[in-house]
Amino acid sequence: MPRDTLTADQIVRAAIELLDEGGLDGLNMRSLGQRLGSAATAIYWHIKTKDDLVRLAGDAIWDEVELPGLDATDWRTAAVASAAGMHAMLLRHPWLGQAFGSHLLYGPHKSRYDDHTLALYEKAGFSAAEADRAAATVFVFVLGSALGSAAQVSLTRRLNRGGGDAEEQLAAAMTQAGEIAMRFPRLRERLGTQAATDYSAAPEDTFAFGLRSILDGFEAHLTDRKNGAYSA
Repeated sequence: MPRDTLTADQIVRAAIELLDEGGLDGLNMRSLGQRLGSAATAIYWHIKTKDDLVRLAGDAIWDEVELPGLDATDWRTAAVASAAGMHAMLLRHPWLGQAFGSHLLYGPHKSRYDDHTLALYEKAGFSAAEADRAAATVFVFVLGSALGSAAQVSLTRRLNRGGGDAEEQLAAAMTQAGEIAMRFPRLRERLGTQAATDYSAAPEDTFAFGLRSILDGFEAHLTDRKNGAYSA
């Protein structure tokens, strides 16, 4: 693809594909140029550094999160939809969780999501300062909930390098972890009802349970304040 027909958006989209396939380590200008059918120098004409590319890709995928109209639904339904949309996006792009710890990430799509979440918590009845804390609480919970899957993808890639068999190594490690866990009473009780290879897996519906508990707490806070239990 000649330089004069290559666009920044095409570069970012191709970068997202590479990141989805190989994580942060799988993205480099040479492989990106091959995917685009263009020389790496043509990419630098539009985007100067790999860090800039990761930042742009990391912002672009926030546009995948559908934001419910606040005038058409109640704040709690909107909060669930926004959080679930973010969670699904992070599972589709597990490299983003890794990028949070190694890159400066910002942009209009991420800001759009943040502004929407602040608006929905203000609609619920929180003050601006409380909305900041509520949005941050849910954001950290959603991000943390998705990190397990992201770590699994990253670990599997690493174990497969050099001809290794990730599935075999993971199964062996989980068997050993299960044997160690059997020394402890509560873990032993739970392992008695599931295979040892499931030891590291989160219980089913953990994300929904956690989000519901957080929003229950928010609702209780608003109700108590309304009833005069304490002031904002």
